[in-house]
Amino acid sequence: MPIANSKLVLGAAATTVAAVTLTGAGIHLSQGHAFFQENPKEVIDEVWQIVDRLYVDGTFNQVDWQAVRQDYLNRDYTQPEAAYKAIREMLEKLGDPYTRFMDPDEFRNMQIDTSGELTGVGLQLGEDKKTKELVVVSPIDGSPAAKAGILSKDKILSIDGKSTKGMDINQAVKLIRGPVGTTVVLTLQRGDRTMTYTIERARIELHPVSFSERPKDGTAPIGYIRLTQFSANAATEMREAIQKLESQNVSGYVLDLRSNPGGLLYASIDIARMWMNEGAIVSTVDRNGETDRQQANRTALTNKPLVVLVDGGSASASEILSGALQDNQRAVLIGTKTFGKGLVQSVRNLGDGSGMAVTVAKYLTPSGRDINKHGIDPDIKVELTDQQREFLSENRDKIGTLEDAQYAKALEVLQGKIAKLKDGENAGASAATAPR
Repeated sequence: MPIANSKLVLGAAATTVAAVTLTGAGIHLSQGHAFFQENPKEVIDEVWQIVDRLYVDGTFNQVDWQAVRQDYLNRDYTQPEAAYKAIREMLEKLGDPYTRFMDPDEFRNMQIDTSGELTGVGLQLGEDKKTKELVVVSPIDGSPAAKAGILSKDKILSIDGKSTKGMDINQAVKLIRGPVGTTVVLTLQRGDRTMTYTIERARIELHPVSFSERPKDGTAPIGYIRLTQFSANAATEMREAIQKLESQNVSGYVLDLRSNPGGLLYASIDIARMWMNEGAIVSTVDRNGETDRQQANRTALTNKPLVVLVDGGSASASEILSGALQDNQRAVLIGTKTFGKGLVQSVRNLGDGSGMAVTVAKYLTPSGRDINKHGIDPDIKVELTDQQREFLSENRDKIGTLEDAQYAKALEVLQGKIAKLKDGENAGASAATAPR
């Protein structure tokens, strides 16, 4: 299955609690849109057809998909909202939280290409696979949610006093989202503790890459790069970061993918090629078993030692990149097990202005690992305590410093690799100059 489609996305969260500011183009209903709104069954059938053609599981979760079509088309729908409810019920039969329907408002607000201006609290939301509870996949760096101290894996118990029990992600997003300057009250559970946060909504500037040269203590300088999201501009910003650090003659790199929930498929492939000169990056497999394999193409920007930081918030596109680097022995992974999402969605717009994301393939790491639900195990496990996680959440300027235990271990490992490389170079130089 070719994967050149720019609409293929990899994200652990069903949506981001932020709204993309759109231009006026495409928002007004066309005659086709009006037709679909006046004929709600057409939207139901359109969704059914997309799933029938593209869904990764040809058994449709052991459901008689033809019978499902007849059932839902034989019903009467007087309002689009009734059809939307029916579509969500229909898709639930697939047992796949990533194949989802979005009404026109939700679809307009869905964050796919983050080149627009975002407003909201900056949470990536997901659903616990076992309990079906709403959970935080990760807060967006620098967002109101991150500044408030909300952490990856926090469970959302209520929104403005309304219980989230039985609430789907789209309903939660509607309640959390709102105008800039207004507030929302979130009650969260972290371990055995329950906490309440009042968060003011704001405009959020998204720059997925930040970087710096460090340390400044006379040891070999290294480049620290933090990638928070595989957005449309992630590859461009990553290229600029590596090129800048290479010009500063760093000796190696720490790439921080912690709490990176994923994003665009091709961004992960482009970035992998900046670190790998050769080798496979990822394979995608559709329901017919057709495989598309993406390879490095000898365009790496550096071959210097690399350590990658990952955790339970590193998902999907983060797992493609870290899996490729690990399987090709290009990097050492440090931290904790990643999120475990090995599925690819295609985003489709529907005739009435609504939209859907449908799972069209699963992906495998270069060694053939299917990491869905399991995740990627780091080479060196370093678990942060709740106290350490809260400290870093409250003191985000300490992330990527020696007060960050996972980073401190990464720096230790990287400096060891750099020293070993220099010892080898010195030994080679001595052998070359020795008398014959």
